[in-house]
Amino acid sequence: MRPVLIYDGACAFCVYWARYWQNLTGDRVQYRTYQDAAAQYPAIPLGEFQRAVQYVTSDGRIESAAKASFLTLSQAPGKGIWLALYRRLPGFAALAEFGYAFIAARRPAMHRLSLLLWGRNHVPPHYDAVTFVFLRAFGLIYLSAFVSFAVQAPGLIGSHGILPLEALVDAVRAQAGAARFFYMPMVFWWSASDLAIRSVCWTGAALSVLLVFNVLPRLSLFVLYVLYLSLLYAGQDFMTYQWDVFLIEAGFLSLLMSVARMPGLWMLRWLLFRFMFMSGVVKLASGDPTWWNLSALSFHFFTQPLPTPLAWYAAQLPRQALEFACASMLVIELLLPFLIFCPRRLRFIAGFGIALLQVCILLTGNYNWFNLQTLLLCLLLFDDAALRTVLPARLAAWIRTRAAVRPARRVVAVAASLLAVLIVSISLVQMDERFGGAPPSPARNLAAFIEPLHLTSNYGLFAVMTTERDEIVIEGSVDGVQWREYEFRYKPGDPSRRPPWNIPHQPRLDWQLWFAALEEPGRLRWFAHFLQRVLENEPAVMTLLERNPFPEQPPRYVRAAFYDYTYADGTEKADGVWWHRRLLGLYYPVVRLKSSIP
Repeated sequence: MRPVLIYDGACAFCVYWARYWQNLTGDRVQYRTYQDAAAQYPAIPLGEFQRAVQYVTSDGRIESAAKASFLTLSQAPGKGIWLALYRRLPGFAALAEFGYAFIAARRPAMHRLSLLLWGRNHVPPHYDAVTFVFLRAFGLIYLSAFVSFAVQAPGLIGSHGILPLEALVDAVRAQAGAARFFYMPMVFWWSASDLAIRSVCWTGAALSVLLVFNVLPRLSLFVLYVLYLSLLYAGQDFMTYQWDVFLIEAGFLSLLMSVARMPGLWMLRWLLFRFMFMSGVVKLASGDPTWWNLSALSFHFFTQPLPTPLAWYAAQLPRQALEFACASMLVIELLLPFLIFCPRRLRFIAGFGIALLQVCILLTGNYNWFNLQTLLLCLLLFDDAALRTVLPARLAAWIRTRAAVRPARRVVAVAASLLAVLIVSISLVQMDERFGGAPPSPARNLAAFIEPLHLTSNYGLFAVMTTERDEIVIEGSVDGVQWREYEFRYKPGDPSRRPPWNIPHQPRLDWQLWFAALEEPGRLRWFAHFLQRVLENEPAVMTLLERNPFPEQPPRYVRAAFYDYTYADGTEKADGVWWHRRLLGLYYPVVRLKSSIP
């Protein structure tokens, strides 16, 4: 005989949640109103029916209130945890019964709140279509990242590149021995040749396409994680960006979601929370006055690494508008992430708000696939019902026929959940340390032990706003008197050139030059190597540039000039001028090949 849940059919709140539970448990539980069933259960006083739900087990035992609720939920797949906590966790039962009594005494108000938070027709959410679309689109993110690095790799880390990978492999092998496999897990220990680099990049691109078309998705996700982790270490100074570890972590969690949907889904939401919230925290924690007085965006649009053409127009907005935008951004980063863990409609607000911020950033700044990946993570804050409202009916039906998967086996689901708990614990240790805390030594040791795998990482963008834009301009000369400029593909150079679009490409040399302008050149190992390759007219490196002023014969001398850049005003821009620049001096002195380059 099936267990029976008896509820008050005259209570709108009770009917609302009984209908929801019935969708969860299916025919495993029989649902009846006490108005219909009271006569069959004379042992239960009428006042008890009116006070709380009653659960009659298959052997005739009667439970009520919170325990009855948890017994009912235990009949739904994956919901038995609540009954286990009620029975085994000290204090949980008392707290649950108190909460039940509090809610039961305010049922009309709670019904209105339920309608507000979940809607009139609240049914258990499904994520088949959402996760299917997410994984296919995530394949495009991976594709962008692998192809972007593939076309730059020969000039960056190839045998004739700026920082040859073979030199790194030889140095670490000599110093670390067998421990290198643990401290720098990458496939390049077996070969660091140009062929190996190309093979890793283009294999990653091919597997990304397989993921897009849902061919061997789990195998593809696993190998993609391994290959991009390898590139993270192989890329050295050119792979130091937060979006690289952001991609690696999202890639691993996507693999987890493909194996066990709900643990993976919640871990990806946790990743989105940490990424957004910590980006807001570091801005205020840095003490930078431009964030506290809301003037940061008055500088951001012209000082950011690679502005888009629309950034010039954003910079012309009134000061009050820029301050409002800055305050709105901090609200989105600091407050909306908490709605990720709230009921359905509040979670939707978080999704829309974070997505709006990412679109605004995408329109005004070239941040490769970073904003696209963050937008994609926002998709996981919605469910299949919400997705169906925006997709054409035919496309939604096509996705539905291909998205359904069998639930993970219990042992797999348990293992995935334990792994999720481990990752959450370590990410909390990292966040605590970022806040200046001192987690227990065992926790820190565990975090350090798995850190090389980048299953979880620290985040926080633009902690300190740059208020001036200093640009490095590389110049070459044959005679040391007449100097000609090298033009880069994406970073500002010629004041008359419009800032280009490069999303979702990540031009790593252009980005490194933006960071180099904030550092002393003597601290940058790669910079001197880059100038050496310029003096050699190395083809692999020259392909990273837009224009080589010495295509036939390399220059005898090179130097790096230092300029202050600001946006041109409206009149000058109408004449085709985008930037003003003012020479500050030399960033790096004149060098030539026979000179010793540190």
